[in-house]
Amino acid sequence: MPSWKLVSGLCIGFLGLLMGLAGLAYAMVAKPDIKAAAKAENNVYFWKDGTQMVATGGEVNRQVIDYAQIPEAMRNAVISAENKSFDSDHGIDPMGIARALFNMAKGGETQGGSTITQQYVKNSRLSQEQTLSRKFEELFITLKVGSEMKKKEVMAGYLNVSYYGRGASGLQAAARTYYGKDAKDLNASECAFMASLLKGASYYDPAGAPEVDPVQATAEKNLERAKKRWNWILDEEVKDGRMSQKERDGYKEFPMPDKPKRNEQLGGQIGYLVNTAKAEFLNNTDVTKDMLDQGGYEIHTTFDRKKVNQLSKAVKRVYDENIDPKKRPEDTHVQFGGSSVDPKTGAIEAIYGGEDATKHYTSNAGPTGAAVGSTFKPFVLAAAMEYGKRDASGGPDQGESQRTKVSPLSIYNGADKLKIKKYNGEVWTDKEGKEWLQTNDDHESYGNITLREAMQWSANSPYVQLGMDVGTDKVKEAAIAAGLKDDQYMADASVPSFSIGTSSPSATSMAGAYATFAARGQQREPFSVTEVKKSGKPVYQHKVVTKSAFDSVIADNVTDVLKNVVEKGTGTSARLTDREVAGKTGTTDDNLSAWFVGYTPQLSTAISMYRLDDDEKNKDRGFEKMYGTGGQNKIHGASFPAQVWHDYMAEAMKDQKAVAFPKAEPIGDKVYGGGASKKPSPTPTPTPTASETTTPTPTPTPTPDAPTPDPTDTCGTWGWNCQNNGGGNSTGGEDGGTNVGTIQGNDGGTGTGTSAGTTEGDGGSTPDPGTGGNGNGNGNGNGNGNSNSNGAWFGDPAG
Repeated sequence: MPSWKLVSGLCIGFLGLLMGLAGLAYAMVAKPDIKAAAKAENNVYFWKDGTQMVATGGEVNRQVIDYAQIPEAMRNAVISAENKSFDSDHGIDPMGIARALFNMAKGGETQGGSTITQQYVKNSRLSQEQTLSRKFEELFITLKVGSEMKKKEVMAGYLNVSYYGRGASGLQAAARTYYGKDAKDLNASECAFMASLLKGASYYDPAGAPEVDPVQATAEKNLERAKKRWNWILDEEVKDGRMSQKERDGYKEFPMPDKPKRNEQLGGQIGYLVNTAKAEFLNNTDVTKDMLDQGGYEIHTTFDRKKVNQLSKAVKRVYDENIDPKKRPEDTHVQFGGSSVDPKTGAIEAIYGGEDATKHYTSNAGPTGAAVGSTFKPFVLAAAMEYGKRDASGGPDQGESQRTKVSPLSIYNGADKLKIKKYNGEVWTDKEGKEWLQTNDDHESYGNITLREAMQWSANSPYVQLGMDVGTDKVKEAAIAAGLKDDQYMADASVPSFSIGTSSPSATSMAGAYATFAARGQQREPFSVTEVKKSGKPVYQHKVVTKSAFDSVIADNVTDVLKNVVEKGTGTSARLTDREVAGKTGTTDDNLSAWFVGYTPQLSTAISMYRLDDDEKNKDRGFEKMYGTGGQNKIHGASFPAQVWHDYMAEAMKDQKAVAFPKAEPIGDKVYGGGASKKPSPTPTPTPTASETTTPTPTPTPTPDAPTPDPTDTCGTWGWNCQNNGGGNSTGGEDGGTNVGTIQGNDGGTGTGTSAGTTEGDGGSTPDPGTGGNGNGNGNGNGNGNSNSNGAWFGDPAG
């Protein structure tokens, strides 16, 4: 056994060695240099082709001031908020760290765990990387600062190097930026707000920082957060004896800072592009906004300059030709948003964020709260083909396991005010016991209709009932698989209206989700940054991750159905003369928003339109109805949004080879839902009671675009364009008619329209036409018989 003398000697020697190393480290580190910290470089953003877009973001706005120019109120606010023991500690406060952890555990407001001295050391360093060696180095620098610098020097240094947001480093620059005055002229209330910014300007600046965090750093949430922190700091000053209660009582109104002044370089769409790329970079790396503001980064983006300009011009053209706020009050606050995604990679090639990033700050290509309406229906159809319709015949316990994959040929009841039922046949009711009667746009009743044609005419009732039969939870899963986020913009999936687009994902998310169908079921996350370098070395590189969201047969069938929407349905205004297009219109209840989302095999684009006041600080602002906007009775997705989409895509695709969509193979079984049967009969329209509602949630309930008949509609590859043609048991009558036909037959007879028709066929051959009925059949007459079961679709004599 070693003797105690040997052990003691070794311990003393080891301690001596540690002390020696510590002394050496202490001697080698240097105190902070404010002037060195003030140096910064530009950040340079590049277009997809490698050319420079803009150099910005690295201009650190700093003006060093001495201790005498710092208001006592500012020093008091910072000490009370950040480091109560500042006047007496030695730079490191173990009790302060413990107290911060304790307060954090209780869920209350916290002081920083580190002291003002530690923060001064940390903020004054050019590199903000967090490593173990750096932490040790900062520890010794802090000890040296605590022992060799006066408290006044530390306080002045801390306030001069700290970042306050909006590109302002140092108190003087921040005072000029937020209040347009010198630091020495700030009052105690303003100082308390300035101190709150030190906790994280991105989340405490009332102007918001959506480029950093579009969900939590909104202007509304930031203002609420800033007021709470401001109040807390003032109260803490009273507790600490740094402010009298009488003075505190005089500060009741929050000192709202000036609106931020925007960099003219970031005008037009450039600011939206920069903020989009910046947010993606910050959210995918350990680089902080403070580090990025120091500059020196090369950010290579996916944005195609030509497409960005084409999208902006398309919006401007439609706006200038149709929207006139001076002429019509209904034209005020009109907003457009747009995004274009490459299905093969997920690269965001263009966005439209608003009129000008220096005037309208939040990008409309991101989340805005505008519900997507009927553009959500393709996810319902995909879910029906993926998971199938639940079978209630085996009892409620077996319905989940017994499912039938659904074909677009399936027949559903398209009646207006259809009573929605659960998959097991029970009438669905909300928490208050109220039934749900699903309406169609303009209260149009379609009778029994295929899912393909229900999508073509954007009928609501078939897809709401289909969503119930499949399960709205499965619809949600399909939407997420396609690329939508399960976040605050995803609506309540427990109500029937979920299936017709009460959710409000961003234009980029919708373009990305439809890109999944364009890519035959392969999902790729939309992205805007390919690579970031600093000092020539890569610090971030995007990796394309491909997920299989749907089988190619499912995706191809969705595409085929959406192609039919553009060729013959509500989306005809988006047709491109030289290539195939698939897409969907969407309009919400009360006409609060309108969408068109569509794609070619090479590019997926989403366009949104709504009315919303630009002033984010207006608590009463909300989406405004678009009745009368642009001189139109009602804004549909088929109107201005589809027009913008068409004009942009016509230019964007001009130099690209026309590529056809893959042929859709048959899928699933032909099922019947919503009360539809193999022998269609007129569907009664229920009359809602006073207690019935059509709005179960606060989110606007989407309605489809008004259908436009297509008299040239003919049978497609598998007869998807035909609605139960020849589905009856008897032939058409010989005479045309003026009354409602009641049974659908196979062949029209011959003769003139002299008596009531009792059957519907393919038409007679004599020149006198009968008159189409307004019920579930048509009178028989001249020409080719219409195959649709609902004669109310047509104003002309039906054949």
